[in-house]
Amino acid sequence: MIPSQDELRRLHAEICSGVADPIRIAILYVLNEGPVNVTDITARLDLPQPTVSRHLRVLRDTHLVLSERQGQNILYKLTDPRVITALDLLRDVYHARISAQVRVLNSSQ
Repeated sequence: MIPSQDELRRLHAEICSGVADPIRIAILYVLNEGPVNVTDITARLDLPQPTVSRHLRVLRDTHLVLSERQGQNILYKLTDPRVITALDLLRDVYHARISAQVRVLNSSQ
């Protein structure tokens, strides 16, 4: 069944736009390991804090990430770990495509 245009627009606005940047995808993978604060994310990804904060805002706005205050820290966590399953599936598709291209190149030599 083909999804309605309305559902596709919402999917794009609420999920696809959230994962449309490699930094945001990396942040999601960090959060998949458990709740962390901005300082931990910046250290893991070797990125400036303003960059991480900006991307976390997009991830929160698209409801892929939830923020939770614990004392003076704000911890970030995934709202649904299935987003990692979806990203892993997309990575599998990408790797299969690259492997197929390599096989075509090798067979033409």
